[in-house]
Order: sequence, then structure tokens, then C-alpha cells
Amino acid sequence: MKFKFIEEKFFHFLMLAATLCVFAFFGSILWTIITNGMKAMNWEMISQVPGGGFYLGKDGGILNAIVGSLYIVGGSTVLGLLISIPVVFFMNVYLKKKSKLAYLTRLSFDVLFGIPSIVYGAFAFTIMIFFGLKTSLLGGIIVVTFLIIPIFIRSMDEVAQSVSKDLLDATYSLGATKLETGKVIIRQIAPGIATATLLSIGRAIGDAAGVMFTAGFTDSIPTSLTQPAATLPLSVFFQLSSPIPEVRERAYAAALLLTIIVLIISIISRFIMHKFSKNKIK
Repeated sequence: MKFKFIEEKFFHFLMLAATLCVFAFFGSILWTIITNGMKAMNWEMISQVPGGGFYLGKDGGILNAIVGSLYIVGGSTVLGLLISIPVVFFMNVYLKKKSKLAYLTRLSFDVLFGIPSIVYGAFAFTIMIFFGLKTSLLGGIIVVTFLIIPIFIRSMDEVAQSVSKDLLDATYSLGATKLETGKVIIRQIAPGIATATLLSIGRAIGDAAGVMFTAGFTDSIPTSLTQPAATLPLSVFFQLSSPIPEVRERAYAAALLLTIIVLIISIISRFIMHKFSKNKIK
């Protein structure tokens, strides 16, 4: 009895220590970004594009990177949802749960889920060279879409598999078609869709390797899909490697802004999850 008590206390201490380590790492990252980034954070940083000599510490801002990131993330998220929802619908309505095709499909997306973004970027870059395409906003959107589709599909699929079989049988007994049953499933997995969207946006907006090969970088705001686009992660990368202290401070300011954007998206996604979870039948 005494051994069990000691064992419980020991593992309780390990869990507490692990939790504190996570908070410590998170806090240290925030502290580093805030203390270094607030020195350069001002209205000029978020409202202007880089001027002449910006990377030498002169006037300008990172509006080009902010807009470019939002363009790429917004476009890839919409495309990812349009592709992923029908795939999840097909696997969970038209295929049997123990179907070999469904198993191989899930295995394929599990493998794609773990592939580094630089591999996606290198593959897309090879295709672009083959077709004679230049780096562009469209190229960035496409490669990030490929990057986040496995996250979308596996996250939504796990939630869809938890939908009660009795609910599906009830819809079929009422004469519903598979398409109408799919609408019921989508309504039930709406919180899962919101969660998948949050995870996908978090990975998409923080990707640097993939968009470096496909979207390129520019100091101006793209006005068409064929023009190159800057992103916040690349802005951080290029400025942080500068030997000029003012430029490095701007890199931390860009990182702070990126963190704030992710935080805002997280709050909005949690609100959406809470709203749609009211419609879920348990």
C-alpha cells in the first residue's frame, strides 16, 4: 500500500514537472519575442512596405509580409476545405469502416502528414521549373494547400469516425440518401472542422521552407496571383540574419506580430467551436 502511494506521488510530480517545463518554454519564447520585438513595434512597422534601405535599418515596415501571409493562408485554407471535406465525406459515408481503400487512404495521409514542408516546397519547385513557371502568390497558395490537406483530412476524419452509428442508421431509416446523411455528419463534425482549420492555419502561416521555393519574396504587395509574395516567416528569417541590430529588432517585431495573429485566430476558432458544439448529438 505504501509503495502504491509513493508511486502515485512520484508520477504526479513527473506530470507537474512536465507541465511546468512546457509553461517555462512557452514563457521564455514569449519573453524573448516581446522584449526584443517591442523595441521596433510601431505603427510604421505594420502600415508601410519596406522603403529604400529598410534592410539597412532605415524607414519602412513589413506590410508586404503581413498581406502576403494573409493571402496565402486564406487561399490555401479555402482550397484545403474544398478538397478535404468531400474526401472525409467519401471515406465515412460511401466506404465501409473496415474497407481496405479507406485504410490505405488514411495510411497515405498519415505519411503525408509527417513529411516536412521543405519536401513539399522542393517538389512544387521541381514541377514549376518543368512547366517554366516563376515564383508567385499562386505557387505559394498551392504548395501550402498540399501541406495542410493531410491535417484537414486526418483531423476531420477522426471526429467523423466518432459519430454514432445509430445516428447514421436513423437517417437511413427515414429514407435519407447518402448525400443527405453526409450533411448530418458535417453538422456533427463542425467543431472538428474548426479545430482542423485552426491547426492548418497555424502550420500554414508559420511555413517558411515551402513558400521560399514557390512564393518567393518581394518588398511590394502582390496585386495578382502571378506576382511573388512575401510572408512573415521569411521576413523574420531574412532580417534576423542581418548584422544590424535595428534590423534584428524588426525581425523579433515580425515574430511578435505573427504570434498575435495566431492568438487571434485561436480565439476566433474556439468561439466557433463552442458555437457549433451545441448542435452535436452526444
